[in-house]
Amino acid sequence: MKFARRSTLILGIAAAVALGTTGCSGGLLGGGGSGGDSTSGSGDSGPIKLGMVIPISGSSAPTGAYMKNGATMAVDEINKDGGVDGRKLELLVEDEACDAQQSVAAANKVVSNGAVVSVGGYCSGATLPEIPIFQKANIPMIIPAANSQDLVNQNAKNVFLINGTGKQQSAAALKFMKKQGYKNVAIVDDNTSYSKDINTETKKQIEEDGSIKVVLSTSVTAGESDYSAVVRDIMNAKPDLTYWTGYYQEGGLIINQLTKAGYKGKIMVADGSVDPSLVKIAGPGAEGVYATMTQTPDTIKGAEDWIANYKKKFGSEPGPYSTQSYDAVRLAAEAIKKAGSTKGDDIIKALEGIDGFKMFSGPLKFTPEHTLSSGGFVILQVKDGKFVLADDLSS
Repeated sequence: MKFARRSTLILGIAAAVALGTTGCSGGLLGGGGSGGDSTSGSGDSGPIKLGMVIPISGSSAPTGAYMKNGATMAVDEINKDGGVDGRKLELLVEDEACDAQQSVAAANKVVSNGAVVSVGGYCSGATLPEIPIFQKANIPMIIPAANSQDLVNQNAKNVFLINGTGKQQSAAALKFMKKQGYKNVAIVDDNTSYSKDINTETKKQIEEDGSIKVVLSTSVTAGESDYSAVVRDIMNAKPDLTYWTGYYQEGGLIINQLTKAGYKGKIMVADGSVDPSLVKIAGPGAEGVYATMTQTPDTIKGAEDWIANYKKKFGSEPGPYSTQSYDAVRLAAEAIKKAGSTKGDDIIKALEGIDGFKMFSGPLKFTPEHTLSSGGFVILQVKDGKFVLADDLSS
């Protein structure tokens, strides 16, 4: 309940800020589309602008870099092939630092700069307050990473998720727990929307199933360096498995401190912790850690050429959500092309009509809730310091 009130407050503030800011930006709130003149990206000439609000600073900056690179690859490829209806794509990247207040300012900036589609969204708590801003401007949001059920529960017609939802991730976690025969589990979140959502939903699904006991369900405060209190609680609860549903910075510290405390159970993390940084922070305790995760580039069959092109372009390995961000741009371009328009309502209608569009996650067709029909979650495991596929959950 505490978070629900906080989310409502944040969304209300965001809406107010959106009205105050976009009201001065050349008619972006008027009519039935995103409006603006030809320089806004929504006219009949000039570049078509895509907004991307992602973490460029802060602890999640490495993931933001992967996302920006993936989106940039798609933009460059599409522009090389002539663009969309003869118009080039332009990517407008702004930093939200996984912070709700900063994300509001970033979203307003891409709106005022003429974006016609948003292809960003990593931290759910920062993406949530962007919804009323893009909704008021009638700008579709194709969200490549953020996946809290709270995003779906807004029932916003302009929001489309191309990553599996928290509910789907919880179902994958439970399936793996049952396959492994765990009887007692602890679930720990970092009190963010995304993390709390997975904790609550996983606990609910476990209790409904009845074959596993949740011996601990608790929250920590993100940004701290000492998690000895929760480590002590986990040790006292003696779970077969501890499921960390937060981000990798805190997750790495908790794993490190659990290991030093002599914890003998298994550890699993949610998709927000699937990053090389987790392994560095956790130290030796990271080896053997499981993760619920959608696709990463190295787990996708047939992605070898794409990975090689990424490495050639950016001089580094692609990381989590690079492929989803690549597909978000491609999907935006496809919808604009099918719509024959850059007006929000036309693009939204085109997105709803997409059937079989090929993405890394498979052929796309949105559910009525604008989510994927299948979450696509698999189980990864850290081996020799890297996340590798451990179970595709196909059986």
